[in-house]
Amino acid sequence: MPRLERKLDIKASAQTIFNILDDTLNYPKWNIVVNEMKEIGPEKHFAKTNVGDVISTRTETVLNEKISTKQEGSPMTEMGYILKPKGNVVEATIWAEFELADQEMILGMAGEIFLKSLKKYAEYLEAGDNPAEFKKK
Repeated sequence: MPRLERKLDIKASAQTIFNILDDTLNYPKWNIVVNEMKEIGPEKHFAKTNVGDVISTRTETVLNEKISTKQEGSPMTEMGYILKPKGNVVEATIWAEFELADQEMILGMAGEIFLKSLKKYAEYLEAGDNPAEFKKK
């Protein structure tokens, strides 16, 4: 099964970034792709996204290091995040496994957009700015 990874350095603590990723219901606040999110079971969420409806089930959580999920209704079968502190930044990696190799380019672009959204929000919070005033667009 094809797998891709995209990485981006974020000037925020691993804890700040992890807390953002761990707060699944808050994704619509900052994630440019997610419009609506609701919990439908333990560690299971339904998302309305710009590319369709997705059900995501958390399969792994390692505090301040990584989160992994299985995906239904998405071109990705699994995806996750890995956080690695590097000096005064954290290297954030988004990875995905998917079935159709011809979707790698578009999924890679989506991963880059996701990471840029995460970076913008994490650095905003790290600067002490008010989350209620954040504008994702």
